[in-house]
Amino acid sequence: MKVKVFSTNWCPYCTIVKDFLKENNIEFTEVNIGEDKAAAAEMMIKSGQQGVPVIEVDNKIVIGFDKEKLKKLLNLK
Repeated sequence: MKVKVFSTNWCPYCTIVKDFLKENNIEFTEVNIGEDKAAAAEMMIKSGQQGVPVIEVDNKIVIGFDKEKLKKLLNLK
């Protein structure tokens, strides 16, 4: 399973998402769109969003901290 979190340093929901993934032992790649303009463009193309967090789970996009959708995609109870 491949998980990518598009985030910024100043986003509180990004921290919540990353903590949730860590608590559930889910490995993920964090991409800071505030520092990486190419990643920001990639996120916008994939999600149509400019806001973060955007989470990509095996090419499926989750916008914001949608706990139930993430649990389903990550096979968590």
